[in-house]
Amino acid sequence: MSKFLIVGLGNIGDEYRDTRHNIGFKMLDAFAEASNIRFEDKRYGFVGKGRVKNAEFVLLKPSTYMNLSGNAVRYWLSEEKIPVENMLVLVDDLNLPFGQIRIRKQGSNGGHNGLGHIQQVLGTENYARVRFGIGNEFAHGAQIHYVLGQWTDEEVAKLPERLAVVKEIIPSFCLQGIDRTMNAFNGR
Repeated sequence: MSKFLIVGLGNIGDEYRDTRHNIGFKMLDAFAEASNIRFEDKRYGFVGKGRVKNAEFVLLKPSTYMNLSGNAVRYWLSEEKIPVENMLVLVDDLNLPFGQIRIRKQGSNGGHNGLGHIQQVLGTENYARVRFGIGNEFAHGAQIHYVLGQWTDEEVAKLPERLAVVKEIIPSFCLQGIDRTMNAFNGR
């Protein structure tokens, strides 16, 4: 039986709950809710476990804050004896229009501090990620306020449909692998 680590990146705390930067948590929460999985407060994060057919998975929302996500990822990969090629990271992306989803099997951190820390700690860029577009509709110098800002009403109305796609991506990754998942979902 194969085992997978699915990591949603975000920041803990009520002040970050519905911010654009926390879409990684929101994606993981949507999948967990649809799968009747509950998170428990564990070392370095909130963890839930489940399975789909012959694949077991561990869901992780790091409690280390975004910029130290690599510590939680390293711990849970080791604790659960999961190879890095069986890890999928869910993250926000400023370079994609709102709601666009792009799946990659490897690559640079694209300036994302959470991905940057994971790559620094693991010493590799070779892990899969789902990038969820949050757009870049902000004035020069206002990136932090935008990323840590609340969704607009229009975005909130469209989120459920986009999150539904992510709920299909996670089991696809676990059962069919990254290449087939990219072919099936990139561009949707």
